[in-house]
Amino acid sequence: MIVPYQGGQQPVKDTIQDTSSVSVSDSQEARISMDTREVGGLSARKTGFRTIELVSRITIMLIVRFWKLCTSALLLLLLTFWMSGGLVTFLLLCFAVIGLLYYGQDMLLYYPCQPPNSRLYVDLPSIVQLPYENHFIRTRDGVFINVVLIKQKSPDCRSCPTLIYFHGNAGNIGHRLMNAHGMYHQCGFNVLLVEYRGYGKSGGSISESGLYIDAEAAMDFALRQADIDRRKLIVFGRSLGGGVATHLAAQPYYARFIFALVLENTFTSLPDIGKNIFNVKIIQYLPRWAFKNKYPSLDRIKKIKVPVLFISGLSDTLIPPQMMHTLHEMCGSPFKHLATFEGGTHNETWMCQDYYHTLRTFTEQVYQTQQSSDENKAEFVSVDTGADMRTV
Repeated sequence: MIVPYQGGQQPVKDTIQDTSSVSVSDSQEARISMDTREVGGLSARKTGFRTIELVSRITIMLIVRFWKLCTSALLLLLLTFWMSGGLVTFLLLCFAVIGLLYYGQDMLLYYPCQPPNSRLYVDLPSIVQLPYENHFIRTRDGVFINVVLIKQKSPDCRSCPTLIYFHGNAGNIGHRLMNAHGMYHQCGFNVLLVEYRGYGKSGGSISESGLYIDAEAAMDFALRQADIDRRKLIVFGRSLGGGVATHLAAQPYYARFIFALVLENTFTSLPDIGKNIFNVKIIQYLPRWAFKNKYPSLDRIKKIKVPVLFISGLSDTLIPPQMMHTLHEMCGSPFKHLATFEGGTHNETWMCQDYYHTLRTFTEQVYQTQQSSDENKAEFVSVDTGADMRTV
């Protein structure tokens, strides 16, 4: 559970536009709670009543969410049965159930209200003594999303890497502050925390395509910042955020600005992880189009050429570590590394020893490799130019 933010917010500027921001300061201290639920929070336990439990849970969730629609549909079915007979009614019922299950998948994936009050209270970096800027940026489809930029002190902020953080499927960016604290102090990064539409203080409704648009808006925002090094943008994604980050890095336009991609405890695709979590035979045979949310990271990772660090907690009981190994093997980048942590669980791998050391060392290696590559290119151009001059 999270402790409601009790400090007084003192807005200094309150103008919202495409690149608008609200600068906020707060000195109130409070307790932070971390990631509590990912990918529906459903455990991987297998019981004899798994099918009954799954069907009952989905049915109750759908009725609670769509009770008006359900009662109207029931009345329609009764009228159809009275007028046309049982066959037509049965076909309509099957069609309605399929539709509800298709559109009800979001309720099993996205948990913006877990822990409770996550849509009302979002802790700010000041409670862990971090400097920050709070911005609301407008996406290309007109939705305002909340981002928090935590920058190193000037002039360090202008030369250090900036990590763009895409979180998992539950809570808000306030639940990731302790992780951001470590990235700021132990890695020396600027950190941009991105809150998806429908989460925390962000507006809009959650959807796969919407989260991709949010990621692009966050990248555009980072590229507009004059006081950070836009050549050192690290895209980071954990769990569901890994699918979002992979999409961004697979886009040719944005890939040219990405210094490195970091994926932590993420999946090959949503259909793959759904079939793993719900050990129900019928799900194993569902075609890909039957899944509303796909996040096809395995297909996209083959196209990625930027340096990639894969962080895998081997004690993850939600997303099989084998999926991280598969992503690493299929990755198209010539510069990739898989870091495993024996005691790392799905939500707590960042608390393992050497986690931040691994992250920092990888970025340093990427920087050194790029510097060497730039020097070799410069030497090649110099020699080539000299040859041309001698020919002339």
